[in-house]
Amino acid sequence: MCGFAGALDLTGLRDIDRSIVERMADAIRHRGPDEDGIFIDKAIAVAHRRLSIVGVSDGQQPIYNEDRSVVVIFNGELFDFPEQRDRLLAKGHKFRTSADTEIIVHLYEEHGEDLFEHLNGQFAFALFDIHARKLILGRDRTGICPLHWSRQGDKLYFGSEIKALLASGQVPPAIDPRGLDHIFTFFAMSQRRTMFKNVQSILPGHYLRISLTPDGKPADIHERRYWDLDFPDQGEEDNPSNEAALVDEYEATFRRAVEIRLRADVPVVGYLSGGIDSAAVMAQAAQVTGRSIPSFTIKVPRADLDESSNAMVAARHIGTNPTVVEAGPELISKVYPDLVSAADCPVIDTACAALHALSETVHKSGYKVALTGEGSDEALAGYVWFKMQKMVNALGLGIVKPGTSLTGLACKLISPSTTISELAKKDALMGGTQAQSGLWHMVSTSRNHFYSRQFFDQLDGHNAFEDLNFDTDRIRRWHPLNQSLYVGYKVFLAGLLLNHKGDRVAMANSVETRYPFLDENLTKLTSRLHPRWKLRGFRNDKYLLRQAAKRWLPAEIALRPKAMFRAPFADSFLDNAPAYVSQLMSEESLKKTGYFDVKSVREFYTASLDGRVKPWQFFSSMGMAGVLSTQLWHHQNLGGGLCELPYRDFSAKTQPAPYLPEKVTIPPAA
Repeated sequence: MCGFAGALDLTGLRDIDRSIVERMADAIRHRGPDEDGIFIDKAIAVAHRRLSIVGVSDGQQPIYNEDRSVVVIFNGELFDFPEQRDRLLAKGHKFRTSADTEIIVHLYEEHGEDLFEHLNGQFAFALFDIHARKLILGRDRTGICPLHWSRQGDKLYFGSEIKALLASGQVPPAIDPRGLDHIFTFFAMSQRRTMFKNVQSILPGHYLRISLTPDGKPADIHERRYWDLDFPDQGEEDNPSNEAALVDEYEATFRRAVEIRLRADVPVVGYLSGGIDSAAVMAQAAQVTGRSIPSFTIKVPRADLDESSNAMVAARHIGTNPTVVEAGPELISKVYPDLVSAADCPVIDTACAALHALSETVHKSGYKVALTGEGSDEALAGYVWFKMQKMVNALGLGIVKPGTSLTGLACKLISPSTTISELAKKDALMGGTQAQSGLWHMVSTSRNHFYSRQFFDQLDGHNAFEDLNFDTDRIRRWHPLNQSLYVGYKVFLAGLLLNHKGDRVAMANSVETRYPFLDENLTKLTSRLHPRWKLRGFRNDKYLLRQAAKRWLPAEIALRPKAMFRAPFADSFLDNAPAYVSQLMSEESLKKTGYFDVKSVREFYTASLDGRVKPWQFFSSMGMAGVLSTQLWHHQNLGGGLCELPYRDFSAKTQPAPYLPEKVTIPPAA
């Protein structure tokens, strides 16, 4: 993948200062250390940083159509580009490169804004129709590739990472309190909102269209949705009677997903954990190529968290010899500043630091592309909360909803100020009580423990669930399991697994990660099926995948129970902690930011240092990691002064234009 950054004058009358977009692109040089490029026309400039993977010799960007009336700057991979290229050649289009990027301009010539229906891959791009004076900023279906934007006065700034926007000197760095509340609610950065005021993410499956007008009036910014995950109404799901035929179909679709993600002009490697997902990817990669590909594995030096021995069992069967990265507390605390800097937001899940170290090892080993197993749990109900939901619903016998009562009781015990009506309101915004409800409600209890009164006042009663903007009427028509799968796709997958754990930590080290389980055709297959093919009984998760995997992996791997990959939480920052930890958690630093109640944080932090934290305080430990991470994010982005670590200095840049509210039209959900 690559990275890009740009600016557009919405009046169409003023040129963009080249030095601004060059500075923006330089801030994301890690996304593309191989080459750079720039497109400049009246009122627009877009700069590109290239990580050359496909079309290495001739894929420099920007890339144009035949008469140079359409130009694109692109981040990502289009995995079916050879087939698309052949179809376009047959229609008379002429290609000047061997890069996948070029099919975008020709698909636009054929289909206009409907080109998204013909893109299979992971992508974000800026396409400019020079004759029509129209800019399209688009993002892939599930949100693998990031894309952010901000309107400042009559100018639009956009880029692959928020740090690029801030580097313009035109987007003032300031906190959005509601963005921070997403972290303390979902431990993810989901939906449009970010940690920065007036900076938005383009949603997965969406694009922005900005058409400049000849009269010089500022153009409106229109948002369009071209794709959303969908399920049949309950009772109308596909439920084949021939299991073998369905397993055949799944196996063939999965193999194809792996095969096209091995397409590259550079070597491809894979991540290998102790679970079925990455083992399945690596096994299929070996079958497709006729040989095993290099693999990389994380070892957590704690018996209850370490999966490396299971990974070695899979490695021996597949025939690969993994490079092992040991991710103990010392490594996690050392890497954490780089992790938060890469994510442009606080990160609670310490396992993300381990993945940052893993991608760094991939890069140092001379590789640019890695296959991963993310996305299987979201499609096939792999997480423990899906099983718990099914058991709890069974207890209700279709009459009552014990899940709501049990969650409410647990939250009341941990945080007495939590109200049942508050939890019910949040669930309603998701279309009902979902499998993730209990988890997120429990995570949210740390808000009551650690937020300051001042910060609660800034939230002004807003809760993060209000930002989900789900079509709850549509959700309620689906089977309860499919409802929860949808919520996971829209929040947990895009906001955590593809953000803190995916693109950001990999591209911080100039590594592209690819996700066979998020293949468009595989997603279509699994979403149409009855839930029994995803979760069979109360224990057999990922049923369809496991039945297929038994054909090419030993049963001990194919049927191995799901184990959540995670690293230690608060203790990652207590054992031989570096100096920045105590500095960020000091009374002085906590008072400077004002986000947290100093007394409550200091009491829990001291208890953690003394080893007095109880197992039932697990969610408070997560919250404490959130406090530390937020302090670190503030130091890095909002002027430093909290610890000895370096921070970003935007003071020397041009003063930003006054902010005007974004004029964005958002159509109602279909």
